[in-house]
Amino acid sequence: MSDGSPLRHVGVTIACPVCGSSFSPSGRRTYCSDACRAVAYRRRRRSRTLPTLKVPRSQPRRSFTVYECDSCGERSLGEQRCSECHTFMRRVGIGGHCPSCDESVAISELIGTEFIVEP
Repeated sequence: MSDGSPLRHVGVTIACPVCGSSFSPSGRRTYCSDACRAVAYRRRRRSRTLPTLKVPRSQPRRSFTVYECDSCGERSLGEQRCSECHTFMRRVGIGGHCPSCDESVAISELIGTEFIVEP
């Protein structure tokens, strides 16, 4: 029976599923060390305890988008056409009405950086 296979798996090594290093298995041993076994245990426990994330339904953003007219400078919240010039306005960004002056203000103007909303 010399087909080239090792007798009783002598000298056979397997790869550790955590770190990938090869080791000689003994008994039912699956991991190369106790440290890798502990890492695998923590990963299994962590995967069970993570909460499921709920992705919100997509919604139109026009109602909370600030637009500004290039010709007259008027700003509007949720309206894309200028009420004075009757032309389409350009989008400034996501925002709302200022509580003190009731003007349309974009978030990017308040925090000083560009604010991008992913679809």
